[in-house]
Amino acid sequence: MRLAGKIAIVTGGASGFGRGIVERYAAEGAQVVIADLNGDAAAALAKDIGNTTVAITTDVTKRADVDAMVAKAISQFGGLDILVNNAGITHKNQSLMTVTEAEFDSIYAVNVKAIYLATLSAVPELEKRGGGVIINTASTAGLRPRPGLTWYNGSKGAVITLTKSMAAELAAKNIRVNAINPVIGETGMLEDFMGMPDTPDNRAKFVGGIPLGRMSKPSDIANAALFLADPASAFITGVAIEVDGGRCI
Repeated sequence: MRLAGKIAIVTGGASGFGRGIVERYAAEGAQVVIADLNGDAAAALAKDIGNTTVAITTDVTKRADVDAMVAKAISQFGGLDILVNNAGITHKNQSLMTVTEAEFDSIYAVNVKAIYLATLSAVPELEKRGGGVIINTASTAGLRPRPGLTWYNGSKGAVITLTKSMAAELAAKNIRVNAINPVIGETGMLEDFMGMPDTPDNRAKFVGGIPLGRMSKPSDIANAALFLADPASAFITGVAIEVDGGRCI
């Protein structure tokens, strides 16, 4: 039980990569707050896993919701050790000229501002525990951007830079901050990233650029998130680990 006695929050925890992280953390002994805009899905997952998890409906772009999310960890489990900023959105793969201003604002609110808000709320609680771990879900798009997702790419580049700067500044508080860079994965946003229907032929076009020959899975990201939260990684901070089958080589 690699996370026995640990208390975690996972945003966007009801589906995709977030669900994979929640399930793995719970299996490794953590108590987990499943925070998601889809409160019903979060509640269903918490019911499936059991009383080591609790669900809360959370809009990560709103300070009141984020504060309530952290307060839930305190009231339900007694503290906070691990914060996983996983919630994210994208625009559909398209020309940078056709993404609307509303879409742009939403992407930066969910992918970037949410980390700011969660940091303000969570860091004081992590300090009370003598330190802790923050993990941000970034993307290979922030390292090797490609046409069609320009504004999304930029948001994930910001996450990587924020992660490194946060790590440097929060180290004095014994708070480690790392990021995970998934390659395109089997999640609900797959067709948006592809910009085309999810067919075997279309998948093959994307898989062709991944040396290990497949897309990422929630379990791949969960394994990385487990390692970065595990005390075994106690001397690792400020990294953005590529979970990409070699895509960024």
